[in-house]
Amino acid sequence: MNNVHFNVYGLQNTQMKTQLKNVLKGLDGVRNVNVDLGRGSVEVKYNEPTDVKEIRQGIEQIGCKIR
Repeated sequence: MNNVHFNVYGLQNTQMKTQLKNVLKGLDGVRNVNVDLGRGSVEVKYNEPTDVKEIRQGIEQIGCKIR
């Protein structure tokens, strides 16, 4: 299992947190998503066929920026 961590900004509320979790969990291969609003961090555990590029696109899709 692979693990990736991103520091993001733009996570403004629990609605965006839920939206982000839903987008990332919808990717084939994603096993676990942990979003910390206070720290502005996202941690994703995943397997193939998902890759880091797809996860980054999912984060940016909801309007967050990766630091």
